[in-house]
Amino acid sequence: MQALYLVTDRALSLGRPLEEVVLAAVRGGVGIVQLREKDAPTRLFVEEAQRIKRLLAPYGVPLIINDRVDVALAVEADGVHIGQQDMPYPLARKLLGKRAIIGLSVETVDQVLEAEAYDVDYLGVSPIFPTPTKTDTVGAWGLAGLATVRRLSRHRLVAIGGLNAANAESVIRAGADCIAVVSAICSAPDVEQAAATLRRTIDAALDARRKENP
Repeated sequence: MQALYLVTDRALSLGRPLEEVVLAAVRGGVGIVQLREKDAPTRLFVEEAQRIKRLLAPYGVPLIINDRVDVALAVEADGVHIGQQDMPYPLARKLLGKRAIIGLSVETVDQVLEAEAYDVDYLGVSPIFPTPTKTDTVGAWGLAGLATVRRLSRHRLVAIGGLNAANAESVIRAGADCIAVVSAICSAPDVEQAAATLRRTIDAALDARRKENP
């Protein structure tokens, strides 16, 4: 998995077409895209997912569907991201198969420990900092909480929630393997430049961490 993960949000995209935002983000260095459409009817969600999948294909960037295993199956997406109130992970894995990328959100230590029994591809540690894009969560982990998850989990960690170029380095140093963002890219005046700045920051932080812990 790449180190910069885009979660889409049509409402935060400054009126620009979603395809335009996604394409610019990928050109700037985004390596995985999650299509999130909380309120879209199923048909519109499927049609949007098909368009985004075609757009990403030449770049080899995986398409992840938020919450909806049925939509992921319908468009043959690369995977799905599920929360604690969505389809249970074992059933999602059974339906999507071993090759699918499946991420699972964790909001408490108990959920982190429970996920140790699962062969998830990553844990979405959510949210790191308070953010208006994630209001249905137990509370923010903070950097200390993220470091705790890192000690407890064998899985790759994707951090999300209030993240941007100013705090990405500290989040990587606390234990994240990947940074997921919404508004830091979707609401940027220059999407490609915002993604490129984030990607450079993340890559440098991962490099430094590897050197410190060879």
